Amino acid sequence: MVTLSCSSWCDYTFITMPTTTALSSFESDEFTAQLERTLGKVYDGCADVGECLATAGRIEDGDYESWYDEWFATAESVEDTAREARERGHDVSAREAFLRATEYYRSAYFFRRHDLDDPDLHETWQRQRDCFRAAMEMADHTCESVDIPYEETVLESYFLAPDDSGAARPTVIGFPGYDSPVEESYAMLARAALTRGYNCLLFEGPGQGGMLYEKRLFFRPDYETVVTPVVDVAVGREAVDESRLALVGRSFGGYLAPRAATAEHRLAALAADPAIYDLGTLVLQLVPEELRAPVLEGDPDADAALDGQLEDPHALEFFGSRMAAHGLDSLGEYVRELQEYTYESEIGSINCPTFVADNESDRLAVQSHDLATRLTAPTEYTKFTDAEGAGGHCEGMGQSVFHQRLFDWLDATLDGTASP
Repeated sequence: MVTLSCSSWCDYTFITMPTTTALSSFESDEFTAQLERTLGKVYDGCADVGECLATAGRIEDGDYESWYDEWFATAESVEDTAREARERGHDVSAREAFLRATEYYRSAYFFRRHDLDDPDLHETWQRQRDCFRAAMEMADHTCESVDIPYEETVLESYFLAPDDSGAARPTVIGFPGYDSPVEESYAMLARAALTRGYNCLLFEGPGQGGMLYEKRLFFRPDYETVVTPVVDVAVGREAVDESRLALVGRSFGGYLAPRAATAEHRLAALAADPAIYDLGTLVLQLVPEELRAPVLEGDPDADAALDGQLEDPHALEFFGSRMAAHGLDSLGEYVRELQEYTYESEIGSINCPTFVADNESDRLAVQSHDLATRLTAPTEYTKFTDAEGAGGHCEGMGQSVFHQRLFDWLDATLDGTASP
């Protein structure tokens, strides 16, 4: 019988990044990290500093209900502003407000994702999607909703282009990570691509957004089975130069994108931020050493010891939201499931030029340098730092720094001018 303490399992802050600013009064690292996540979208017009700080000032530190209520109130108010501006013919103001409301609704339900039947989760997720689509109707670029055939259903996606000329352009394919809807990829990738003359095809796969909340499709480790149908659709479009197709994965996408590239060889470029090749090893390190073997063997006492930690509401939300995305009911099952999330033996199968992002203060970036050294394809390895304002998970509030380096590399790589 397992009687060992597993208190160290509660150190789940490996993805809750250290505080990088003094912009808020939150003592909670997870609240600070999520506030900074939203502030990082200011550069692309998807958030406003004043609105964010005013909202944060009303939130009771560490209280999930307060977080939800205040972000929802801000989102609803900004959505009302957007609708009023649209009715009066102020399309630019309406578009900008709809984009901000999209982000604020997303932030509101962030800590409401462990229960897939939560009506607040469904209402708020739906409203963020509706606001995004309303913004796209008035965008200064084209945006088309596309259904991508996938097994017995479709992947909902957006195809965005700088204009409606139909000219064949380089195209980046992007998708969310563990905890994002596809609409968040607009600020995290698409806007930077469009301003540089790229098309962008954004999609949600199993375990993400509507695929999870509405269709109950869960993550799968063999992500090539998801990306290949997406590439099929991309290369079939007249406006896509199929010889200049790039796949970009951020956060959990830093595992999913390279995994897909081990089998999908029509890609001209790949980017992983951060690069992860063995997720099972990362999660196993969070389990007390004495429990690791029993958990991997499926020992019910070890599973019970881990599940006891979910009495902490913060652990419940952090791990519960991830368990839900995999369709699992216990932490032990989750640890065992993630042992399948590896492509270590297939790294050599990635044959396209690859951009590998590392970060000195992103605890999920611990495999980036190792992967960069093991890739046989041409590799661009870059490490982001706190000093340049790009510290934290996926470069935190330094999104313009990340986009500059990524797209300068993509420009050179897809035009054939990159250094070997």
